[in-house]
Amino acid sequence: MIIEIDFNSDEAIYVQLCNQIILGIATSQFREGEQLPSVRQLAETIGINMHTVNKAYSILQQDGFVKIDRRRGAIIAIDIDKLQALQEAQSDLAVVLARAICKGIGRDDIHALVDKLYDKYERM
Repeated sequence: MIIEIDFNSDEAIYVQLCNQIILGIATSQFREGEQLPSVRQLAETIGINMHTVNKAYSILQQDGFVKIDRRRGAIIAIDIDKLQALQEAQSDLAVVLARAICKGIGRDDIHALVDKLYDKYERM
Protein backbone atom coordinates (compact mmCIF):
# COMPACT_ATOMS: atom_id res chain seq x y z
CA MET A 1 0.00 0.00 0.00
CA ILE A 2 1.42 3.34 -1.06
CA ILE A 3 0.03 6.40 0.70
CA GLU A 4 1.67 9.72 0.04
CA ILE A 5 1.15 12.53 2.53
CA ASP A 6 2.34 16.05 1.77
CA PHE A 7 3.33 17.49 5.14
CA ASN A 8 3.76 20.93 3.53
CA SER A 9 0.20 21.01 2.17
CA ASP A 10 -2.47 23.29 3.58
CA GLU A 11 -4.85 20.32 3.36
CA ALA A 12 -5.31 18.50 6.67
CA ILE A 13 -3.43 15.21 6.95
CA TYR A 14 -6.58 13.23 7.74
CA VAL A 15 -8.21 14.61 4.55
CA GLN A 16 -5.14 13.64 2.50
CA LEU A 17 -5.26 10.17 4.03
CA CYS A 18 -8.97 9.78 3.22
CA ASN A 19 -8.38 10.96 -0.34
CA GLN A 20 -5.42 8.59 -0.82
CA ILE A 21 -7.51 5.61 0.32
CA ILE A 22 -10.44 6.63 -1.91
CA LEU A 23 -8.06 6.97 -4.87
CA GLY A 24 -6.65 3.55 -3.98
CA ILE A 25 -10.15 2.07 -4.10
CA ALA A 26 -10.92 3.78 -7.42
CA THR A 27 -7.69 2.46 -8.97
CA SER A 28 -8.17 -1.06 -7.53
CA GLN A 29 -5.13 -0.73 -5.29
CA PHE A 30 -7.58 -1.56 -2.50
CA ARG A 31 -10.36 -4.09 -3.12
CA GLU A 32 -13.68 -4.87 -1.49
CA GLY A 33 -13.14 -6.90 1.69
CA GLU A 34 -9.44 -6.02 1.97
CA GLN A 35 -8.17 -5.14 5.41
CA LEU A 36 -6.45 -1.79 5.84
CA PRO A 37 -3.47 -1.53 8.21
CA SER A 38 -4.26 -1.04 11.87
CA VAL A 39 -4.44 2.53 13.12
CA ARG A 40 -1.15 2.08 14.97
CA GLN A 41 0.62 0.41 12.04
CA LEU A 42 -0.44 3.05 9.49
CA ALA A 43 0.42 5.90 11.86
CA GLU A 44 3.91 4.50 12.39
CA THR A 45 4.45 3.81 8.68
CA ILE A 46 3.48 7.32 7.61
CA GLY A 47 4.87 9.05 10.70
CA ILE A 48 1.64 10.63 11.91
CA ASN A 49 -0.44 10.58 15.08
CA MET A 50 -2.75 7.59 15.63
CA HIS A 51 -5.67 9.97 16.27
CA THR A 52 -5.22 11.33 12.73
CA VAL A 53 -5.51 7.84 11.23
CA ASN A 54 -8.47 7.07 13.48
CA LYS A 55 -10.23 10.26 12.32
CA ALA A 56 -9.62 9.36 8.66
CA TYR A 57 -10.94 5.82 9.17
CA SER A 58 -14.03 7.19 10.96
CA ILE A 59 -14.76 9.58 8.09
CA LEU A 60 -14.27 6.81 5.55
CA GLN A 61 -16.72 4.70 7.54
CA GLN A 62 -19.30 7.52 7.63
CA ASP A 63 -18.88 8.02 3.87
CA GLY A 64 -19.42 4.30 3.16
CA PHE A 65 -15.91 3.33 2.03
CA VAL A 66 -14.89 1.16 4.98
CA LYS A 67 -16.51 -0.69 7.80
CA ILE A 68 -14.90 -1.03 11.19
CA ASP A 69 -14.80 -4.54 12.62
CA ARG A 70 -13.61 -4.88 16.22
CA ARG A 71 -11.54 -7.96 15.38
CA ARG A 72 -10.33 -7.20 11.85
CA GLY A 73 -10.07 -3.41 11.98
CA ALA A 74 -10.88 -1.25 8.96
CA ILE A 75 -12.16 -3.22 5.96
CA ILE A 76 -12.85 -1.85 2.47
CA ALA A 77 -16.64 -2.02 2.14
CA ILE A 78 -18.09 0.11 -0.62
CA ASP A 79 -21.55 1.55 0.03
CA ILE A 80 -23.51 0.59 -3.09
CA ASP A 81 -26.31 3.10 -2.65
CA LYS A 82 -25.89 4.67 -6.08
CA LEU A 83 -28.46 7.43 -5.61
CA GLN A 84 -26.81 8.68 -2.43
CA ALA A 85 -23.37 8.47 -4.06
CA LEU A 86 -24.63 10.40 -7.07
CA GLN A 87 -26.06 13.14 -4.83
CA GLU A 88 -22.77 13.40 -2.91
CA ALA A 89 -20.79 13.56 -6.16
CA GLN A 90 -23.08 16.30 -7.45
CA SER A 91 -22.57 18.33 -4.29
CA ASP A 92 -18.77 17.91 -4.41
CA LEU A 93 -18.64 18.59 -8.14
CA ALA A 94 -20.69 21.78 -7.78
CA VAL A 95 -17.95 23.36 -5.69
CA VAL A 96 -15.17 22.14 -7.98
CA LEU A 97 -16.98 23.50 -11.05
CA ALA A 98 -17.67 26.84 -9.36
CA ARG A 99 -13.95 27.18 -8.58
CA ALA A 100 -13.02 26.30 -12.16
CA ILE A 101 -15.50 28.80 -13.60
CA CYS A 102 -14.13 31.51 -11.30
CA LYS A 103 -10.68 30.78 -12.72
CA GLY A 104 -11.92 31.05 -16.31
CA ILE A 105 -11.84 27.34 -17.16
CA GLY A 106 -14.34 26.61 -19.91
CA ARG A 107 -16.90 23.86 -20.42
CA ASP A 108 -14.85 22.06 -23.09
CA ASP A 109 -11.79 21.95 -20.83
CA ILE A 110 -13.87 20.61 -17.95
CA HIS A 111 -15.45 17.92 -20.15
CA ALA A 112 -12.04 16.88 -21.47
CA LEU A 113 -10.65 16.68 -17.95
CA VAL A 114 -13.59 14.66 -16.65
CA ASP A 115 -13.32 12.24 -19.60
CA LYS A 116 -9.57 11.85 -19.05
CA LEU A 117 -9.95 11.15 -15.32
CA TYR A 118 -12.93 8.84 -15.79
CA ASP A 119 -11.04 6.83 -18.41
CA LYS A 120 -8.10 6.52 -16.03
CA TYR A 121 -10.24 4.95 -13.30
CA GLU A 122 -12.40 2.90 -15.65
CA ARG A 123 -9.37 1.08 -17.11
CA MET A 124 -7.99 0.09 -13.71
